[in-house]
Amino acid sequence: MSTSSSKKVIYAALAGNSVIALIKFIAAFLSGSSAMLSEGIHSLVDTGNQGLLLYGLKQAKKPADKQFPFGHGKEIYFWSFIVALLIFAVGAGISIYEGIHHILNPSTMGDPTLSYIVLGLAIIFEGAAWSFALKEFTRSKGKWGYIEAVKRGKDPSMFVVLFEDSAAMLGLIIAFSGIALAQYTGNPFYDGLASILIGLILGGTAVWLAYETKSLLIGESANPEVVQAIQKIVSEYREVSSINEILTMHMGPDYLLVTMNIDFDNNILTGELEKIITKIDLQIKQACPIVKRIFIEAEAWSVSSQASQQP
Repeated sequence: MSTSSSKKVIYAALAGNSVIALIKFIAAFLSGSSAMLSEGIHSLVDTGNQGLLLYGLKQAKKPADKQFPFGHGKEIYFWSFIVALLIFAVGAGISIYEGIHHILNPSTMGDPTLSYIVLGLAIIFEGAAWSFALKEFTRSKGKWGYIEAVKRGKDPSMFVVLFEDSAAMLGLIIAFSGIALAQYTGNPFYDGLASILIGLILGGTAVWLAYETKSLLIGESANPEVVQAIQKIVSEYREVSSINEILTMHMGPDYLLVTMNIDFDNNILTGELEKIITKIDLQIKQACPIVKRIFIEAEAWSVSSQASQQP
């Protein structure tokens, strides 16, 4: 997924959630609905999260410097992880608290008509944002399944927005059901229960997001297809006796660091070896544009292994 596509999805979600959050808070104030208040908090948190994702994308584009020689690509991983924490701590925490408080201290709910109108409009706007995010994600995932694409994806900003929008759609349906049940039965318990369920959905979403972004933040390797492509390119050189090791790490969605330990033919002269390494470097970068830096150790594996085992 390109950065421009990610930004389009985030901007679409940001615009929709900003308006929806304001309307939800007005409806919650007039109706006294706990579920509607939780939905307002949910949209407000989502709006702030999308702002953080945009900030992360901007920071990730900063050029490399002496302090960060491999660039700032991991900024988007860090801010995606922060988004997951905010969803859990703020969105889920406040929604569950508000629901429990409403159940323990029930109050008569006002006319829910405005709430129904707001929820209906929110479903339309949120559904449009969700549909746009799903379309972009489907286009970018290629042949992978949705779950596999999330696990293999290196740009968390895309699936973070998709997760948020999916949780928002489910939360809207629960809020609508909770308010309707509270009105039909005259029991505010269902309104509070809906708020708790919304909080649990947000909590589950946050845990999954944190799990998926953690490995990227720590330093996740390239997908197997990329490693195989690199290995195929190197192995085609007749001067290469063996490829002892290929290590990769994503420094950002579009920045891959590659290190290799290669055993070359012992009869190659130093000058010729430099030319071969230059050719390998250029060919790999042309075949895999996300590869930005390549480091090659030209030595026998036995020598390298002995050196690494020394204290």
